Amino acid sequence: MTDKLIFREMLKENKVVAIVGFSDNNMRPSNRIGRYLDGNMFKVYGVNPKLHNKVIDQISCFASLKDVPEHIDIVNVFRRSEFLLDVVKESSELDLLPGAIWAQVGVISLEAKELAHQKGISYVENKCIMVEHSNI
Repeated sequence: MTDKLIFREMLKENKVVAIVGFSDNNMRPSNRIGRYLDGNMFKVYGVNPKLHNKVIDQISCFASLKDVPEHIDIVNVFRRSEFLLDVVKESSELDLLPGAIWAQVGVISLEAKELAHQKGISYVENKCIMVEHSNI
């Protein structure tokens, strides 16, 4: 199956997205992409300790993944590569594992990828979720 078909299935079947590194600045990619996903039939949560209990552009924010009040289908990561392994570790400790970890353009970690695969979590890195969604 091609990457495009895998992304299509992933984005059609998974509708709850937690954006790790979400920003309240509407010029930041995490905010713009969060608003895009929210406007395209996804339930979006922001994950950023500085924004805990705030609502930004209709997106409820939480301090950590474990604080998100429902099962997360996709953990979309807007943190630097050196933090990606920690995000995968946190994701793998949730009561219900997410269906996928999606690391944005420029966010890459072999260790994070290996851990996600060990835990049975689909993994995408160095791809923009908005670009891939707009192409399906």
